[in-house]
Amino acid sequence: MTDTTNPWGSEKPWLTADAVVIRSSSVLLIQRADDPYKGSWALPGGYVDEGETSQAAAARELEEETSIVAMPEELTQIGAYDAPDRDPRERVVSIAYLLEVASGQDAVAGDDAAAVAWHPLDALPPLAFDHAAIVADALRLTGDRR
Repeated sequence: MTDTTNPWGSEKPWLTADAVVIRSSSVLLIQRADDPYKGSWALPGGYVDEGETSQAAAARELEEETSIVAMPEELTQIGAYDAPDRDPRERVVSIAYLLEVASGQDAVAGDDAAAVAWHPLDALPPLAFDHAAIVADALRLTGDRR
């Protein structure tokens, strides 16, 4: 069993990666198949595997959950999200990445996504975790001031 505590007795944070995929005026979201937030819409993403960069994890998770294929170097870092309560399961720090794709890019739900859909940026559903803030930061990065 892996020791998840540091010398001060608090839990080590887990590292995840999220992908904000924008196509025209829409963002790609997955509907979560599992708790927490089962049934809610969220960005594609997940845990970084041992020996993997967060950028590579974002590309891998994107493909696993949506069938959208991107090389890690195509992803632009948006920022790190580390609020202590951002995930109700445990302490999780996420590094989010932006990918802009051409119109006509199809997505298919896979892995732990119950569904996948392109949502208009000006009419987003409520998002799980802190994903609304991540999308807002991605739009600022692209110069979109919605």
